[in-house]
Amino acid sequence: MTPGKSAETARPARRRLSVDRRREELMAAALELFSTRDAEDVSIDDVASAAGASRALVYHYFGGKQELYVAALKSAAEQLESRLRPHDGGRPLDELASGLKRYFDFVEEHAAGFAALLRGGPANRAGEVGEIVDGVRQRLFRLIQRQMRVEEPSPVLRTTLRSWIASVETAGLDWLEHRDVERSTLEKMLVDHMVALLGVAAAYDDDVASLLERLGDRPY
Repeated sequence: MTPGKSAETARPARRRLSVDRRREELMAAALELFSTRDAEDVSIDDVASAAGASRALVYHYFGGKQELYVAALKSAAEQLESRLRPHDGGRPLDELASGLKRYFDFVEEHAAGFAALLRGGPANRAGEVGEIVDGVRQRLFRLIQRQMRVEEPSPVLRTTLRSWIASVETAGLDWLEHRDVERSTLEKMLVDHMVALLGVAAAYDDDVASLLERLGDRPY
């Protein structure tokens, strides 16, 4: 050791973070891991290593892997849902296009959180984890229902909207994996996809036919 330097100054000082900031770092590290691997294949040691923290610290803040997994997914879900708050004022398809842009803003800016939210194995879809994922889908469903000015969707419309939401989720994951389609093109394509699905559904439900007529011209 160089004379005059204490052991304390010879090694890097550990960063002192607030409780909230440390929790956020641990959850961010966990989301990165959960975005590419099933939860059962990720250990507390993996999270601690990715976050540059000790195993004991992870247990201190979360108690165990399941608690950490749920907290990380809740954080991602809350961030996504904050993007989905209604911005009323335009035509329904304009509002749909705007909502899609905010959705894909989140997909792009929080790739790990989005992927982790949707890429759990079947065993992770029960209980609290399933409720978190379903909650995001229900929020998106209600947003679309509001944009379409629909009070109570018919069974045919409900099925159509839920099918479209599943397509949007799949498109988001595919885009993150390949990024070989321009985002603006993908968003426009998904609006067209909604119109096409409603066109098919209109043949089976007069209310959907009336809705399609009310939507009028496309926003671009």
